Amino acid sequence: MKKMTGLGIPIAMQDLLVGISFLIILAIVNSMGVTASAGVGVAEKVCSFIMLISSAFMQSISAFVAQNYGAGRMDRAKKALHYGVALSFAIGVVMFYISFYHGTVLAGIFSSDPAVVTAGADYLKAYAIDCLLTAIFFCYVGFYNGIGLTKFVMVQGIVGAFFVRVPVSFIMSRQAGASLFRIGLATPMSSAVQTILCLLCMVYIRKKEK
Repeated sequence: MKKMTGLGIPIAMQDLLVGISFLIILAIVNSMGVTASAGVGVAEKVCSFIMLISSAFMQSISAFVAQNYGAGRMDRAKKALHYGVALSFAIGVVMFYISFYHGTVLAGIFSSDPAVVTAGADYLKAYAIDCLLTAIFFCYVGFYNGIGLTKFVMVQGIVGAFFVRVPVSFIMSRQAGASLFRIGLATPMSSAVQTILCLLCMVYIRKKEK
């Protein structure tokens, strides 16, 4: 029970704090007016569906890695990570294209207001970039959860949320000519930092193994 708690609490804390960071960003966007707020709300609905793919890879890799790590087959665990990243990134490219170039179609599913659809599509262009990054770092998160490095997962999530995503969103919202695309860029910026942290952690693991 103690081990399960030690592994589970960091994951739960990360999910909670990341969720809070997105609520803060929504509050920032609300200050830009009703249309902007509605546009982000529409975009978030689309994004929640798109991110299901990366989340599915994260969960499946976590389970597969945990089984093989427990059996002492770290080689198979790493292969699962590499194959997962390759496949997830391929799908991410497709999601990027659809979200970036056809955002109005996606936003139009949830709203018939032209202004809201346009605002949602503008925000989705930034999220489109995130599709490429989450395709990579979500797989690494699944890997690290599988081998028990949940505290690292929590730390990198908090760093991305409160040291990048929230402050960048706030700064972008205060710039002249602020747009939802610029504010939305905070998310891929956060993912870029988290991806770098995940890659650095892998370098550390490999050095430790040697």
